[in-house]
This record gives sequence, C-alpha cells and structure tokens, in this order.
Amino acid sequence: MEERSAAEADAERAPGADPAADPVASGRDAPVIVTRALTKRYRGGQLAVDGLDLTVPAGSVFGFLGPNGSGKTTTIRMLMGLIEPTSGTARVLGRPMPRAARAVLPHVGALIEGPAPYGFLSGRDNLLRYDAADPTADPRTRRARVAEALDRVGLTAAAGKKAKAYSLGMKQRLGLAAALLRPRALLVLDEPTNGLDPQGMREIRSLVRELADDGTTVFLSSHLLDEIEQVCTHAAVMARGRLITQGAVADLAARARGRLVVTTPDPGEAARVLKEQGVADVVVAENRVTGEPPDRDMAEVNAALVRAGVRVRGFGVERASLEDAFVELTGEGFDVAG
Repeated sequence: MEERSAAEADAERAPGADPAADPVASGRDAPVIVTRALTKRYRGGQLAVDGLDLTVPAGSVFGFLGPNGSGKTTTIRMLMGLIEPTSGTARVLGRPMPRAARAVLPHVGALIEGPAPYGFLSGRDNLLRYDAADPTADPRTRRARVAEALDRVGLTAAAGKKAKAYSLGMKQRLGLAAALLRPRALLVLDEPTNGLDPQGMREIRSLVRELADDGTTVFLSSHLLDEIEQVCTHAAVMARGRLITQGAVADLAARARGRLVVTTPDPGEAARVLKEQGVADVVVAENRVTGEPPDRDMAEVNAALVRAGVRVRGFGVERASLEDAFVELTGEGFDVAG
C-alpha cells in the first residue's frame, strides 16, 4: 500500500489550512487525473470498470466517452471518492483518492448522475444551502457568488422559483451552478447536457469552453459523440468497462481512414469501378458514391473512373470524424447527437 506522507495527512485533517498542502500547487503542469489498473467489481461478479489506465492533462477539456452502461459514472464515482475501487489506484490533483478526499474535493466542482435539489426551496436557496454546507466557503461572499453562478447558467430569472417546478433541463443547470459556486481547478460533469434543448446544449458547451479558457480542467462524460467532438480537446473511449483508446480528439479522428466520396451523375457505373479498384463498403446515395479508400494512389482510382466513362463531378477523401474512429475501433454503433 502507498505510504502516506506527513503533509498529506495534515492536508486531510485540515484542508486548505496549509498552502503548501494545496493539491493544486503540487504541480500545475502535472496530469490532473491519473488512474492505473483501476477496477470496480460489484457483488455478484459484475465487472463495471476493468483495469482502467487514464491520464487527463491539465488545462484540457477531456471527454469521457462511451455508451450508457460502459462504466463512465462508476469511474467518476471512484475518482470523487464516493465508492472504493476493488483494486488499482486513482490520483486527482496529485493526491490519492479516496484517501485524500478532504484535501482534494474543495478544489473540484462536480455534477454527477444528475442534480437532486430540495424541491421545497427555490433555486437560489438551494445554492445558498449547498454553499453553507461547505466549511471552506466564505460566507461573506456567499450571496454574490450564488447570484453569479445562477447568471452563468441562465437561471437568474427563475432563481426565486421552487425547484420542484423546474424542468429537467433547469435542474441540470442548477446542478451545474452548484459546481460553479467557487473557482475550481477541476470540474467534473457527468452528462451535463442531459435534458437540455438544443439551445441549452449550445450554452453549456460555450460555458465549458469559457471555463477552460480561464484555466479550469473540465472532465466531461457523455454518450454523445457530437458533443465530445465539438467541445473537447482530449478524449477517452470506454466500452463494456474497458478503455478502448485515449488522446487528443484530432488524433483520435485521424486514426480512422475517412471515406472516399465520388460525386457523379453515373453512380451505378462509378460503384462498379470503385469495387474493381479495391474500394470496400461502397454505398450509393443518388449522385454520391462513398466507400473505404483502398491502399493505393487515389489518382489511379480517379483515372480508372474517367477511363470507364464515369462523369466525375467531385472526388476526394472526407476527413474522418470521431464517430468514424469509434466505429472503426469498436465495431459498434453509437449515439451521435442529442
């Protein structure tokens, strides 16, 4: 078992009392989250997370991507110290979790598994109560910080309304506001756009980008590929409890080969020639023929089309998307939009 230093022990007893024990100060360029062989097995033998090795760079917007049931929320609960791992290790802001939770969590804002506000209280009063429960929060600035958090998520006009009258999307915004009551080194968001309409999704994505620009590392789990591709700088893909891949979003998409696209008024003849040239998975849709590029010079494929009398109006390879990369890596379909 990892031996605990005196500084760590002091920090756990009195979080925030010693600036030198501040987990954020332990290395600003170090990864914000690191797991090694992190595993969670529930009673009955269900393996929810299997040997996860994850590295989240500081300053990134990190997308944690996977279908519902892939182990994302279980991983987040272990990272936040809400449940114990069966085996393996997790470090958040340079400290071991869940052991250093008291030192780490004041620097982390989180929205996990959806908000659960007090229905009989207004949105504003919910946030005031949440903040009052934080022993490290300054009561002198409480009302100003609550008002700012409500404004950032677009709930100022509904701040006095009882939470039981809030829609699912409004409750989601309120949970996000609770995570933003104080400046955070790390913001952990579990499906933050759940229940939001398209306009609300755009607003939350814009807010995430603003937070990242201000220096907050954002760890965002989602089952929506489109959401990850639009807002994240880095991503990890989970499936059936295992990590499939991780890295910069642009690099993950670049690993997929993309699709050859031919625009022509002769789609049937074009499809025949492309198959002869080794193009796989040929799909015809009106005047557009697509397929997986063969391992050969694309100029030769284009020349073969012209020799066959195909009137080529457009020819090229479309850049692969994160969806293409996911399907290529896992062989599975996926939700791509909200």
